[in-house]
Amino acid sequence: MQKPPPQSVDFALKQTSPNIGAGAVTGDKLSCTYDLVEQMQYLYVRVVKAKDLPGKDVTGSCDPYVEVKLGNYKGVTKHFEKKSNPEWNQVFGFSKERIQASILEVFVKDKDVVVDDLIGRVVFDVNEIPKRVPPDSPLAPQWYRLEDRKGNKAKGELMLAVWMGTQADEAFPDAWHSDAASVGPDGVTNIRSKVYLSPKLWYVRVNVIEAQDLVPSDKGRFPEVFVKAVLGNQALRTRISPSKTINPMWNEDLIFVVAEPFEEPLFLSVEDRVGSNKDETLGKCVIPLQVVQRRLDHKPVNSRWHNLEKHVIVDGEKKEMKFASRIHLRICLEGGYHVLDESTHCSSDLRPTAKQLWRPNIGILELGILSAHGLMPMKTKDGRGTTDAYCVAKYGQKWIRTRTIVDNFMPRWNEQYTWEVFDPCTVITIGVFDNGHIHGGAGGAKDARIGKVRIRLSTLEADRVYTHSYPLLVLHSSGVKKTGEVQLAVRFTCSTLINMLHMYSHPLLPKMHYIHPLSVIQLDSLRHQAMQIVSVRLSRAEPPLRKEVVEYMLDVDSHMWSMRRSKANFFRIMGVLSGLIAVGKWFDQLCNWRNPITTILIHILFIILVLYPELILPTVFLYLFLIGIWNYRWRPLHPPHMDTRLSHADAAHPDELDEEFDTFPTSRPSDIVRMRYDRLRSIGGRVQTVIGDLATQGERLQSLLSWRDPRATTLFVTFCLIAAIVLYVTPFQVVVLLIGLYALRHPRFRHKLPSVPLNFFRRLPARSDSML
Repeated sequence: MQKPPPQSVDFALKQTSPNIGAGAVTGDKLSCTYDLVEQMQYLYVRVVKAKDLPGKDVTGSCDPYVEVKLGNYKGVTKHFEKKSNPEWNQVFGFSKERIQASILEVFVKDKDVVVDDLIGRVVFDVNEIPKRVPPDSPLAPQWYRLEDRKGNKAKGELMLAVWMGTQADEAFPDAWHSDAASVGPDGVTNIRSKVYLSPKLWYVRVNVIEAQDLVPSDKGRFPEVFVKAVLGNQALRTRISPSKTINPMWNEDLIFVVAEPFEEPLFLSVEDRVGSNKDETLGKCVIPLQVVQRRLDHKPVNSRWHNLEKHVIVDGEKKEMKFASRIHLRICLEGGYHVLDESTHCSSDLRPTAKQLWRPNIGILELGILSAHGLMPMKTKDGRGTTDAYCVAKYGQKWIRTRTIVDNFMPRWNEQYTWEVFDPCTVITIGVFDNGHIHGGAGGAKDARIGKVRIRLSTLEADRVYTHSYPLLVLHSSGVKKTGEVQLAVRFTCSTLINMLHMYSHPLLPKMHYIHPLSVIQLDSLRHQAMQIVSVRLSRAEPPLRKEVVEYMLDVDSHMWSMRRSKANFFRIMGVLSGLIAVGKWFDQLCNWRNPITTILIHILFIILVLYPELILPTVFLYLFLIGIWNYRWRPLHPPHMDTRLSHADAAHPDELDEEFDTFPTSRPSDIVRMRYDRLRSIGGRVQTVIGDLATQGERLQSLLSWRDPRATTLFVTFCLIAAIVLYVTPFQVVVLLIGLYALRHPRFRHKLPSVPLNFFRRLPARSDSML
């Protein structure tokens, strides 16, 4: 198969050799549990509390806060008003790479209007600070007497713990870091590393069976009744009941997506279509999801009758109208399905909702997010370009977010995370973003995307550490741009090889997807709703994982029309078919005796297989085995990555990219929309012609026995009778041998005109001449 030309070296994957503990023999405990990242040394200061602080102002009270100073870096706690025994319990982390001072100073100050007064200080020699490495227990804080600037004892004591550690320390995620010194106290929460969990998603199946004793306002007409169901921002309705009576029947399923905890009930209303745009409500009911039955398999749940009311609870007052209308429903929470919340081709989790149906894990995925380099300026601050980068990784229900490295085009995170793996045929997604909310951020500020990496676990060898620098590529309306590179270390550890290999025999999705399959349109709509629910829930966390970040990670716009993507998919199909085309060309060369020796050998092999047909299947499988063994020498040695050539991103026309980034509905001028519409019509015309040609060939096959052309059908029926007699009296091996030798005959016995069967087939009638 002909391979596409390689993409630009600048867009290619690069293997790296970071100084990580994996594979190294060291005496440091860090290399055992935190071995996919480079060690980063930090000086930690935990400010716990103070006591007996003296009053400094006129009223005899103090408003204390603590200032931790190391050279030019200064961290400040929040201040308390009129409190002599404050508690802070705050951790400060100073990167050892940036430490230039030999003295650590911890000041306790009194907040004042003009100049803050010094209450006292504690001084440490940096060289004397003890070292701590997990899993050692945390260092116990101690009370220190405060001193004035001259070294004399001052009134008050401060409880501190000071130690040297690494990023493996449990204090690291919540610590204030010296590399974020420009961030105010209010912005610190927006730069910390966090782990998030996606909400547990369920499908809600509402089977609307029937209603009874409805009371329409106009009793002189046949009611056209349908049921409308609303759950959160999702609204679905049944078709109008074919039985136009006051006892309508539907037996129709409506399916919603809902997340735990269930915050909103299901609203059902029975409505009558009384006019073209006018519906009359015949009754309503509210069903809380907490009481809905959960099912794990395909067994039907019990149905229930629900009373309909004319009014429901409004402003705390229940106004209802007594009447006997009711609706018959079967409602359940589906635990046997996997709720798709990401692109089906890049799923990171395929387990059913119900935890009782989960299989045991097959291994562990470890990801070390080391660093990035060559990042582009993403925004302007004080007249210069700057980037505040952080990473997000998503696998299964677990999302992780690294800390934000402020104002740095070469950030070093060196953070390591772990996931349980339940299926090797899944994908982990890593995205790099620019934090737009460090300094408060305007109301419309968004976290800009820098790039994304996907790694399919099935392409990784077990227990091997992959260290590569991945290009960060973003497609803009002006073309594809490289915004930098991110350096990752990945290791997939398999617990038992047998269990993992056994997974390849299991269905990809839970069995309910095959027993009671959902339609493609339903799945697409439900996936979109699930994405919206996940993005809303994660944006409500603290710090929030913002909507634009979640949507980019989940590929929320992957279903939108794109000329570039359509071209890429067409050439992907041609790449798959190129193998068959190559076999066809090779067979044509055999038939034309381009290489007589090869053709003679194929004749001999063909005769052997005809005489000994039991060798056919062993020969085929042996050939495939030998091809696989031969290709092992050129197996990929690194994970796949974003390919600009495959995506047709490096050669896309500017207008095609502008169309891809257009809003929906369009916001472009009418003349551009008209031009694009005409282009789509021309493409549609070509597709229409191809589909018509395929239909023509199928109709010609049907017309062989349909007597649409009586002479052609007579000839074919006569041929079938003669062929049946000949094949009955002639051994099958002889027939196959004659057909094969005829197909491989020498060019001297060939002519360039089409064969008789082909001429006959092309003359058969099709229904194309009946088309308007």
